[in-house]
Amino acid sequence: MFSLGLALREGSLARALTESSGGAVNVDLDLTFVGQMVVFATLIVILKPLLFDPVLGLFQERERRTDGARAEARRMQEKAGELLREYVREMEKVHRVAGEERDKMRAETVRLEARELSEARALAAKIVEEGRQRVAEEIHEIKFDLGRNSERLARDIAARVLGREVPS
Repeated sequence: MFSLGLALREGSLARALTESSGGAVNVDLDLTFVGQMVVFATLIVILKPLLFDPVLGLFQERERRTDGARAEARRMQEKAGELLREYVREMEKVHRVAGEERDKMRAETVRLEARELSEARALAAKIVEEGRQRVAEEIHEIKFDLGRNSERLARDIAARVLGREVPS
């Protein structure tokens, strides 16, 4: 970096660019590189059956179970949806039947109420008629008693007024 600034001050841009890029890359292929490659290959050969295959198998099994669980969840959701639809249908049926029964009960209640009212009116009319007959009989008795007693009362009043007995 310092050389780039120095080269720019000196005015040689081309030389600064070549110095900053570092030029060609030198790669030395010596025995340490070959040793590292052998160790890497050995580790791959050893770790593949011991670590990588079981881990990959575990991932595949997890994926398989997850897919199975998702499919099972979808099936259960569809079954729950069907059960819910069936429940709604049954509830509508129950509500309809209950409504019909309620209407029947109301009609029966109205019919019974009308019959009871009719019977009560007939009974009330009978009681009123019996009461009228009894009152008429009592009036007739009272009039008869008054007619019978009126002669005696008239004689008694006349006897008191006249001061003597009045012949009948």
